[in-house]
Amino acid sequence: MNLQDAQITGGKITDAHIDFYREYGYLVAKDLISREEIAELKRETVEIFRGKRGKLEGIVEVTDGETDEEVLKKYVAIHFPHKISPVIHRYLSHKGITGILTKIISPNVKCMQSMLFVKGPGKSGQAWHQDEYYIPTRDRSLTGAWIAIDDATVENGGLWIIPGSNREGYIRRREPNDNREYADVDTVNVSDYTPEKMIPVEVGSGTVVFFNGYTFHSSLKNKSTDNFRMALVNHYMSAESMLPWDQDGKLPPTEDLRDIVMVAGDDPYSYKGTLDMNKPYLRPDVLKIKTS
Repeated sequence: MNLQDAQITGGKITDAHIDFYREYGYLVAKDLISREEIAELKRETVEIFRGKRGKLEGIVEVTDGETDEEVLKKYVAIHFPHKISPVIHRYLSHKGITGILTKIISPNVKCMQSMLFVKGPGKSGQAWHQDEYYIPTRDRSLTGAWIAIDDATVENGGLWIIPGSNREGYIRRREPNDNREYADVDTVNVSDYTPEKMIPVEVGSGTVVFFNGYTFHSSLKNKSTDNFRMALVNHYMSAESMLPWDQDGKLPPTEDLRDIVMVAGDDPYSYKGTLDMNKPYLRPDVLKIKTS
């Protein structure tokens, strides 16, 4: 495995990149998001968690004199921020991101989820998992686009992945978790992979990490004393595939959840229309999204 083949520069994706993604399940696009765009995302993140984009259950009223850092330290993340933020909604269709997605997924791409992480000092990470376990896409097209708003390092809880784990092609059983690095109550047992196979993806602000829905990935606790690890993570899939997702039991069972945003190409199911069913919510400190 040549890690250089995972690196996309200038947003230009090659056939070698596509082959690497299919084989190893991830790509890294350096500086895909400009400094000006990162500054915009940081401003919008503060506005959301200050309650300026609408009140959410669990949002604490800001008192006079609270700094932005003090406000953000109260939270871990918000799911579906694009539902309340036009700025976040716009980044779902960022041209640099969709230009890569249309090469590794399909010319026709839809987005079904956004997550905005703030992950302040001391906040726990997320245990080993496969996104396809939570979001069923039928055709293995699920792809996460992980936008590093801050520099992401081992110390402040950046991503870890297992390259090539996507090739297994099935969903592993989850087991109880007792590692305090993680917020989750359960995890995937990856002990059959040697530590050398688990690599940290340390990236600078503005970099976007793309990874397949079957690729094992995790993040550790933010052990820094004064650094946030903010990231906007959007999930995409082929528009040709239907989405039998009930949002972990929150929504009625369905063969095709139409709460989507088209970001590229054509929607073959446009005759169904779209729905507004998912609602923004704060991610809890102890994570029990779905257990097997």
